[in-house]
Amino acid sequence: MLTITLLGTAATMPLPDRALTAAVAECGGHSLLFDCGEGTQTAARRAGVNLMKLDAICLTHYHGDHIFGLPGLLQTLGCQGRTRPLTIFGPAEGMEPVWGAIRTLTGPQPYAIRAVPLGTDPVRLETLAPGWPVGAELLPFRTKHRVPSRGYRLDLPRAGRFDPARARALGVPVQQWRLLQRGEPVTLEDGAAIAPGQVLGAPRRGLRFVFSGDTAPCAALEQAAQDADLLLCDATYPDDAQQAQAKQYGHSTFRQDAELAARAGARRLWLMHYSPIITDPEAARPAAEAAFPAVECGVDGQQIILRYDEEPS
Repeated sequence: MLTITLLGTAATMPLPDRALTAAVAECGGHSLLFDCGEGTQTAARRAGVNLMKLDAICLTHYHGDHIFGLPGLLQTLGCQGRTRPLTIFGPAEGMEPVWGAIRTLTGPQPYAIRAVPLGTDPVRLETLAPGWPVGAELLPFRTKHRVPSRGYRLDLPRAGRFDPARARALGVPVQQWRLLQRGEPVTLEDGAAIAPGQVLGAPRRGLRFVFSGDTAPCAALEQAAQDADLLLCDATYPDDAQQAQAKQYGHSTFRQDAELAARAGARRLWLMHYSPIITDPEAARPAAEAAFPAVECGVDGQQIILRYDEEPS
């Protein structure tokens, strides 16, 4: 299963009930943080999210409302005794000067911090830390903002159903079945190599989570959101009349997000990154709901547990 917690829904400036942009994806004791706006630490504490479990922080771009929480968080992790390395991902364009400033503000820490510039190549999460499901992948994609920016897609694949009869026929000991179920090959005592495909059925539908970052509607986001279980999307402007303004500044409206989610065949859409002019996001939700009924106005602390589809027994 995959737990998503929306920590901050504000754009530009924090408000009493809205921290700046951030969300966490957790799986099996490991987690990724998407953006780290001001207020991320307190929002995580209120939501019961343990940021010590982070394997990576995934920055969409380097505007202040998405990164100003970083120095404080990195210091806190050090004060809490973290020794495990931490990776920070972000667009290659502009990372060096920004990371230099953050590193100076953060100061020396008792754990290694690795800043990794990204293009659009996928990242296998087991390379960050053991314990992620085999094949779990983070895919950065280019979005349409005023500065170089990335969205992120997190994919958790699901292997085919394990066939015990085939495993027994091949002479695989029960103790090695779990390795094959995880997608790892095994070697028998006689030296025979058994591949997972020999005992597994066709791959089943996995889980997919997409975090847009700041962006106007674009083909790359729509492609990444195909069949997503949950899409978190920039909803800076509430009204259709503000589409020209949204385009100028590289943002989206509520209805634009909903139309994109519908075209992509997403299962759920949460809106986030509200302009300070939005005092009541729910008032603008009907326009989005008309295009995509499974839309919700995200709030700080909102959480969902995504599970694999149930199968008939």
